[in-house]
Amino acid sequence: MFQSFKAKTRPEDGAPRLAALRGAMRTAGVDAFLVPRADRFQGEYVAPCDERLAWLTGFTGSAGFAAILADRAGVFVDGRYRVQIRVQSDMAVFQPVDWPETALEDWLIDAMPQGGVLGYDPWLQSAAEIARLDKALSPHQIVLQPVGNLIDTIWADRPDPPVAPATAWPLEYAGRTAEEKLGQIAEILDKAGDDAALITQPDSLCWLLNLRGGDVSHTPLLQAMGIMRRDGRLDLFVAAEKLASVILPQAVTAHPPAALAPMLEAAQGRFRIDPASAPQGAKAILAASDAVITEAADPCLLPKARKHPAEIAATTAAHLRDGAAMAHFLCWFDQEAPKGQLTEIDCVRALEGFRRDTGALKDISFDTIAGAGANGAIVHYRVTEASNAPVTPGSLFLIDSGGQYVDGTTDITRTLAVGDTAPDVARVAFTQVLQGMIAIHRARFPKGVAGAHLDALARAPLWAAGRDFDHGTGHGVGVYLGVHEGPQRISRVSTIALEPGMILSNEPGYYREGAFGIRIENLIVVTPAPALPGGDPREMLCFETLTWAPIDRRLVVAEMLAPWERDWLNAYHAGVVDKIGPALDAPTREWLSRACAPI
Repeated sequence: MFQSFKAKTRPEDGAPRLAALRGAMRTAGVDAFLVPRADRFQGEYVAPCDERLAWLTGFTGSAGFAAILADRAGVFVDGRYRVQIRVQSDMAVFQPVDWPETALEDWLIDAMPQGGVLGYDPWLQSAAEIARLDKALSPHQIVLQPVGNLIDTIWADRPDPPVAPATAWPLEYAGRTAEEKLGQIAEILDKAGDDAALITQPDSLCWLLNLRGGDVSHTPLLQAMGIMRRDGRLDLFVAAEKLASVILPQAVTAHPPAALAPMLEAAQGRFRIDPASAPQGAKAILAASDAVITEAADPCLLPKARKHPAEIAATTAAHLRDGAAMAHFLCWFDQEAPKGQLTEIDCVRALEGFRRDTGALKDISFDTIAGAGANGAIVHYRVTEASNAPVTPGSLFLIDSGGQYVDGTTDITRTLAVGDTAPDVARVAFTQVLQGMIAIHRARFPKGVAGAHLDALARAPLWAAGRDFDHGTGHGVGVYLGVHEGPQRISRVSTIALEPGMILSNEPGYYREGAFGIRIENLIVVTPAPALPGGDPREMLCFETLTWAPIDRRLVVAEMLAPWERDWLNAYHAGVVDKIGPALDAPTREWLSRACAPI
């Protein structure tokens, strides 16, 4: 199985581990210590040896951090995790903090005395985060002090770092050779006047070198860092055993990870770092060198986000394959769920099995979110043997899942009626969520528009009813890489202009704690919009659909839909039948035709 259902930590572990950390803090002479979720690569998924926040607090969400003091321990989580943390962490010793509504610096100013010392691991905190904290805390005489990682000193059975082998990603999917990409990034640096750039995000290096790895769960990452030169050379810092099965371009020189610090110490010229992702430890070394630090985005981010036509073609094929697996699952669910014998874990195992049956699945793209009834209101819920709930007829079931295939990464959410009936309040909310999703799918917008400009389209039907959801409308997605990939997003805070080739999710939702959760998600790709009669001669963009799977018509209040919304839904379902139907067996194909009948 790709997914384990045993809880990795227990709430009762929190108190003794917290006590041990406070002892290490006293020894180190710090009044507070930061425990981030991220590793030195600032990734969403971390290796078992880097799951420090989960080890300490029990909280296993993909985002968050803790600030530990002698008399309090705050765990900062956003709206996706505010139910989850109360289940996973010991509320007697850990204090959930609503973030970003409460900023870390404001909380620390209130919690720490003037002259207090805040300890942190400089390789786990980004340069931007430390600069922001220092600016806010220094007027209050709170001192930031880099120290060794105090969690590691008390984690007796900490796992070893991963050494999974790297593999070559086929050119037929990448569309460009590694040599071509190295030349492209060198041109970016040369145009900016930078002599070198520190690249600390593994997905950037995987994209750049057409490599994939296996160092973390669910995302085929090779954990490495690199120094890219304006002449096209790349110094790659990675454990040698990971490269045994691949041939690097001549312009790439591999070094052990320990060689990074000495090379930074010897740096000269204009040296670019991305403060949002580069560790403060790396910036501090550069600051003591002869280099002139320039701060700018990782030069691979936008080129990676603008997918090559070969990447789009590859992921389109992966989504059709995945859509057939989803159809088999949804047909099975409709047959089995009304019997009242299923649990959340049964559904996760069944869906993973249908994906395995494709013969092409490499991994799931994240731990499947399978929320029955009230568990659906936990946005990033992960079922365990202890939490495994029954799928009850007459309720809602939310399943958010995805697959990693060598030709693409998928991410799809469907909210399902268990049987033929559902509460009216849930059907109304489902229809409002669907209306927001349709609005994004149908959007046409000028070049230069960012995700922040589109986000309100998905929320407007919910806002009109006094409702909202506490997560972004959409995130970027890679191609056999990260299921969450920047810099593009559809959210209130994203100012990155959307460009052709960018893949995003479209996933509005609504969550009623203690009752149900609703989310509907498709992946979409930005594409040039066809000209319209009478339109201005300006460049317009739109979205094309990648995800093809039925949307539960039983939960749609048809009378709420405008004519264009009804037309979109019927056309989408006709497309599902046309694109997915031929890959199905006869009984599933018959079910699909019924599930996709026009409204």
